[in-house]
Amino acid sequence: MFKRTAAWALTLAAIAGTTLAAAPAGTSQDVLDTPSVKSALAPHALINGLALAGERVVAVGQRGHVLLSDDLGKSWQQAAVPSSSDLVAVAFPSARQGWAVGHDGVVLHSTDAGATWTRVLDGKSAGALMLDYYRKAAAGAADDKRAVALVADAERFAAQGNENPFLDVGFEDTKTGYLVGAFGLIFRTTDGGASWQPMLHAADNPKALHLYAVRVVGGEVYISGEQGLLLKLDRAGDRFRALELPYKGTLFGITGNERVVLAYGLRGTVLRSTDAGRSWQPVPTGLQVGLTGSSIDADGRIVIVSQAGHVLVSHDDGASFQLARIKRPLPAAAVIAAGKDAVLVGGPRGLAVEALQPLQ
Repeated sequence: MFKRTAAWALTLAAIAGTTLAAAPAGTSQDVLDTPSVKSALAPHALINGLALAGERVVAVGQRGHVLLSDDLGKSWQQAAVPSSSDLVAVAFPSARQGWAVGHDGVVLHSTDAGATWTRVLDGKSAGALMLDYYRKAAAGAADDKRAVALVADAERFAAQGNENPFLDVGFEDTKTGYLVGAFGLIFRTTDGGASWQPMLHAADNPKALHLYAVRVVGGEVYISGEQGLLLKLDRAGDRFRALELPYKGTLFGITGNERVVLAYGLRGTVLRSTDAGRSWQPVPTGLQVGLTGSSIDADGRIVIVSQAGHVLVSHDDGASFQLARIKRPLPAAAVIAAGKDAVLVGGPRGLAVEALQPLQ
């Protein structure tokens, strides 16, 4: 089971007063096979992820809710979704091609800017895929001990079925993308999702720590997780290698641009690197709460939000952050820019556009 429950997801559940994996009321069918129910209250329910599909905003949350806005959050429509598993993250590598992931190991794909979705993976099929991959690899492996261990790990995931969630999805382009999740789950596709390959064998994560975020920053792929784990893809060795950090707490997210990469997480922590992850410096934020989401607006400002409703803004590539004043702070899980001086926030209380007042 997902015993080391994601600290971020657990916090949101406690704030929202909901059970993350709850089935829709009155149903006994598997949530994976139960289409998400359309509801006028969906924009006010738990939202975990936000993404842009061209000019369209796509939001994902509890019970398979996927919401679409073509006016930067002023109005919403609900998409057709074949599953009602809670969704945790969403990514659009192009205006029409999108991916959403969440509990029960669900992976959804859209080819029409989020209007409709199909299920391409779940915990059971991912476990079976993993087991088949590592059994075949073991047949020709030079390191029998390592091969046996990988098969054992795959057998455990397969036996657990839908117990382990995917917690994030990220794409380099429309063809190459990554799924990350509980107990070190990593999958990669290089053919636009037609097939997926496990990467347990190709990550410096011997403790099988939970992985919370995967992002492409400055052309490099980074994954963040528990206990200060930050991985970077070594393209030459085709392996995610651990980076040395001055912080050992959980990191919930990654952001940045071609000049800088930032990792953020518990206790208001922001770490900054200007050399593609070779060295890191802490950035003071003045906060002691978890930082849960980030965005970069059209002017290059970096915005990071907290589970308590804080909005931090940087005008200097993350070298410093100022606390923005907003009229109605809301606990946040995700954020995107909503015009020049506003942000769209998603969290336990749903979706809201927040105007950014002059900074303190």
